[in-house]
Amino acid sequence: MSISLRRLTLTMLLAVASHLGLATVASAHYINLSATSVCDPTTGAASIQFVATSWSTGAQGSNPDIHILFNGVTVANGAFGPSVFSFSGSLPAPAGSAAGDSVTVTALAGEAWGDGYPWGASTSTTVIIPGDCVQPGLGRFTGGGHQIRVDNVRVTRGLTIHCDLLLSNNLEVNWNGNHFHMTDHLTTVACTDSPTIIQAPPAAPIDTLIGVGTGRYNNVNGFTIHFTLVDAGEPGSSDMMRIYIFETANPSNVVLDVPLQVLTGGNLQAHFDQPHK
Repeated sequence: MSISLRRLTLTMLLAVASHLGLATVASAHYINLSATSVCDPTTGAASIQFVATSWSTGAQGSNPDIHILFNGVTVANGAFGPSVFSFSGSLPAPAGSAAGDSVTVTALAGEAWGDGYPWGASTSTTVIIPGDCVQPGLGRFTGGGHQIRVDNVRVTRGLTIHCDLLLSNNLEVNWNGNHFHMTDHLTTVACTDSPTIIQAPPAAPIDTLIGVGTGRYNNVNGFTIHFTLVDAGEPGSSDMMRIYIFETANPSNVVLDVPLQVLTGGNLQAHFDQPHK
């Protein structure tokens, strides 16, 4: 599979599979998928719970790369086999999802199956955001500073991230002479406001942002970043960040993995949003 393949939308992936004559072959290898949407009882934010299961528990049912997509955007990856042929998860609904909106949830085989059958098998289902869910007010995050990874690597970053899909987001990460620059912010997975986190000052409609984007690692395109930002008040000594960067076409090639942890320096600041484009 080409390096850029995982950056294509679901529609493009299936079109390529059909063009290559893989769709019919891969139909013998299918994925069972179930999904539901629920509201967080505390915040009212919508989340989507999913379960993906392989068609077989034998070697032929194993697959190292199963994509989970919300509305055509990859939000998670899992694998089938060799001992576990199912995986599940719960993720925030796409940014901007409102009560009554529909979200298409898809599971897609991104690699060949264990017995050599090609990638391309997929299945989709639609969930409806419950009527009692709310969409938190839009906001943004700014910040800089550093944190020490568990293996004592100093990681620094600077960012401006909005809770929408407009292209004015920026995120740069540096560590051990390496550099990542987010160039295409694909989706802000969630912006939420938890009553258990005291974010102010200043006042803001959010305290947590979870996002996914792509960019360049050491000036090479084709890398994805998953990140979490938490503003837990001033002066920033309780703020937290999660950073996970990997090669988009080869998710096992992880170049940086910083678990959610308290910053050792600097600050993450949530704000009300401002006009941008």
